[in-house]
Parts: sequence; C-alpha cells; structure tokens
Amino acid sequence: MERVQKKLILKDLKKKMVLLAGPRQAGKTTLAKEIAEDFDSSAYLNYDHLEDRKIIQTESWLPSVELIIFDEIHKMPQWKNYLKGVYDTKAAHQKILVTGSARLEIFNQVGDSLAGRYFLHRLLPLTPAECDQAKVKYTLDRFIERGGFPEPFLVEDVVDANRWRLQYIDSLLRVDVLDFEKIHDLNAIRLIFELLRSRVGSPISYSSIAQDVGVSPNTVKKYIHILEALYIIFRVTPFSRNIARSLLKEPKIYFFDNGLVKGDQGIQFENCVANCLLKHVHAKIDYRAENYSLQFLQTKERHEVDFALVHDEEIEKMIEVKHSNPHLGSGLRYFHQKYEIPAVQVVKELKKEKVEKGIKIVKGLQFLKGLDL
Repeated sequence: MERVQKKLILKDLKKKMVLLAGPRQAGKTTLAKEIAEDFDSSAYLNYDHLEDRKIIQTESWLPSVELIIFDEIHKMPQWKNYLKGVYDTKAAHQKILVTGSARLEIFNQVGDSLAGRYFLHRLLPLTPAECDQAKVKYTLDRFIERGGFPEPFLVEDVVDANRWRLQYIDSLLRVDVLDFEKIHDLNAIRLIFELLRSRVGSPISYSSIAQDVGVSPNTVKKYIHILEALYIIFRVTPFSRNIARSLLKEPKIYFFDNGLVKGDQGIQFENCVANCLLKHVHAKIDYRAENYSLQFLQTKERHEVDFALVHDEEIEKMIEVKHSNPHLGSGLRYFHQKYEIPAVQVVKELKKEKVEKGIKIVKGLQFLKGLDL
C-alpha cells in the first residue's frame, strides 16, 4: 500500500532536507525505498551497518546520486553538524532524506544547526482514515486487537501477529533503549514499561510508580521520557492556558502499538482513538503549519473529558470515548454547558447516532474515518 506521506515528502524534498521520524517498524524504511524509486539513482545508507557507516563518515557516495537516504543517523555523534555540512555542500541535483526511530524533533533545541534546512514528517501507524485512502480493507476490531503497525495489521495469521509483537517488545527494550541512552537498571525500565501497559488512559503518578518499582520519581520520569523519545508511548497532558501549569500536572499515557495495551475493551478502544487523534494533530502541524495539540480536561472536582483538540491554545473540540455506553459522559456535559465548547461522544458499539443537549453522539468508526491526514 502507498502511504499518505509519500507524495508530500517528494514535494518537500524539492525544497529542503526531509526528516522522517516515527516508531520502529512503522514503515519508514519501506517508504524511503519506495520514494527512492522515483529517482534515477539513490543511495540508502544505514548507520547501524558497518560498511554504510564508513561511506557516511567519508561521504564517499557517488557524485551522480540524486537521493541520499540516511537511516538511524541520529546515533552518530554530532549528527546534526554532519547533516548541516552535507546539506550545505551537496550538489544542486541531490536531495536528502533522513529517517530514524527516535524523535528527531526532540533535538530541536536552541542553537540547532539544522534550523531552516529541513521539513519534519512523522510516520505513525495505520489508521482507518489512511486505510480508506489507500483502499485497504479492515475492521475496527482489527485495529484494536492488532494495532496499526503494518506487519501485524496486514498479516493473515493472528499467531504471526503475536509473534511479531513478542520480537518487537524484546527489540525495543533490549536494543533501542540501550542504544538511545545508558540505562543503569534495565530491569526497572522493563517494570515501568509493564506497569504503563495496565495504566493506559489514567493520569500517571510518578511517585506511585516509583514506589512500585523501587526507584526515585525522577528516575521514573527519566525512563518514561526515554520510552516517549523512542516512539513507544506518548503523553497527553491536561489542558491549561498556563502551559507551565499544564506540564506540572499528571499526564495520561498511551501506546503507539495498540496491541500492547492491557485493559478492558473500553481502554483498548480509547488507546486506538488516541493514536488516530495524534496522527490527525501531527498532520495539522507537519503539513498545514497549524498550531495544534492533543490534551485532556480535568478539574479539581474530577470533571474529566478524555481528549481535547487544542488550536492556538483554545479548545476546538472535546472528545469523550465510550465502548458501548450511549449516555452522555458527565464531564462532557459539564464542560459543554459551562464553557459552550463544541463536543462529541465517540462510541464504538452504537446502534444509532444522535444529538443530545447539543452534543453529537457518533459511531466510533465513522468518527475515525473522518479525521484529516
């Protein structure tokens, strides 16, 4: 199947270098090689491969190459300065595509030597909206059970999907985490990973997890940030007009791989919706340059709404997620009545859509199919 980003990346490569980030096995390498087919000559160089690493270090690819693909180059010391030098001295006909399984954008800090030289694209797992566009058959249950990573999602045999996941977890925790940063207690990060799988959708207490694991809250926070940087999990923070206050409050955690979620059908569906909403938000940012974020709402009185789409620091829409309950959530009703914020309740198992007290109650699949990419 052709990924949505292919045409967009080809368009951006004519203007600047492209950084393609996203979870391991989300399809970045496959997409990069498909993009290469649109060029007469290309060079795919993976920093993890010794021979490719030598070519990278000596810049010894052929001058005639039109597209240079650097994979996992963020593992190279001073990689930003290296890319800056390559980009600034490349021939006019050459394009540069950089892929990586870590959040390349987290290196976007003050003094970033790549500033103004690249466009960021984030390749996330498949969603119903993308499958519709690519004319791939699916069911919502398949997304919930297998997640949207291409291999387990598309494979016929569910046993093969489960085997993929076991290898995926082992690779993440045994290879990626250790490659990303030196971890003094690998067992602790494994325990934190397992605890998070059963706490999806609930505000996370660093202190509570620290007590369960036997480490400090700061260590828990550090390890969660590593899992986030490697596109294993993502945080959704509570909305606040004061950004600093929002960051201090307890976030909720979701997994990019829906198959990793331990919980009832409602939690699994909520994680699926979270992935689709995040992909929708990233598309707004990466391709339309609009200031969007995905957050949730919660008051001291525990009035809560699962998600809020925030545009220019104002809530554009509230989303409450239910598996089979058609009755309006109390938090959704509270915020809608008090602040007149547009709202929708998304229900996976719903016989008939309706409007109640000005709030749409819609079928889960129809809502997800309608999200922009």
